[in-house]
Amino acid sequence: MSAEGSTRAVITALGANLGIAVTKFVAFALTGSSSMLAEGIHSVADSSNQVLLLVGGKRAGRRATEEHPFGYGRERYIYAFLVAIVLFSLGGLFALYEAWHKISDPHEIKEWQWVPIAVLLVAIVLEGTALRTAVKESNRSRGRANWVQFVRRSKSPELPVILLEDTGALAGLVFALAGVSLTLATGNGVWDGIGTAAIGVLLAAIAIVLGAEVKSLLIGEAATAEQVREIRRAIVASPDVPELIHMRTMHLGPDELLVAAKIAVDLQDDAREVADAINDAEARIREAVPIARLIYLEPDVLRKGG
Repeated sequence: MSAEGSTRAVITALGANLGIAVTKFVAFALTGSSSMLAEGIHSVADSSNQVLLLVGGKRAGRRATEEHPFGYGRERYIYAFLVAIVLFSLGGLFALYEAWHKISDPHEIKEWQWVPIAVLLVAIVLEGTALRTAVKESNRSRGRANWVQFVRRSKSPELPVILLEDTGALAGLVFALAGVSLTLATGNGVWDGIGTAAIGVLLAAIAIVLGAEVKSLLIGEAATAEQVREIRRAIVASPDVPELIHMRTMHLGPDELLVAAKIAVDLQDDAREVADAINDAEARIREAVPIARLIYLEPDVLRKGG
């Protein structure tokens, strides 16, 4: 997955959400609809999240230092986790609070009744455009994985976050449209509150899923099964390394993989021959899996009987 593609999807979503947020708040000011207020806050939360993703991507590109010798690649995961927190608190919890307030004291929409419907329809078109961009960019790297597998297995957090956010935004707009439409049709503001509650539950659920997935990346995930197989084949592709004893891999960032392995060498080899075998194995690993940036190979001698 290219960083350029992720950035393009984030910027598209940011532009759409900023425009949508303004129209939603105008609609709320004219109508007093709690669904419009919840959706406005939702768009603000999404816009804040996209800014966080952009900042995280920028900071992750810094060079390694003595204090941080493995670089800053994981900053993208830190900022993605902040996205989940913002979505849960600013989006989900606020919507649930507003829903409780509206259901406790319902009131119908008497003025500018066409405004929320028009705003929501326009927002659906804009969110659909942003989601289409995210889907297009994701398809470049999704391969044969289905969408659930892509979200769960992706090591780059930006596109899964945008996919879930935009999907949730579209669903939230449908909930808001249903709540506002039923309020206008029946004159009962409780429907507006129910639509707002549905938005809150949806956002909280998406935030929990995002938080769980990003937490796994923060702890440290291994390379994919396919990458592990490629690395194993590369290590033992030469007679100089007769066997791979054991290996560990870990993502230091979406595009940076740490490989640590203990390899067998011939007991009769001298130090120079062992060093050459290690250097050649490292070169083969980098050719097979280009994101394997940090490689540590420890030589050992196989002993009969383990």
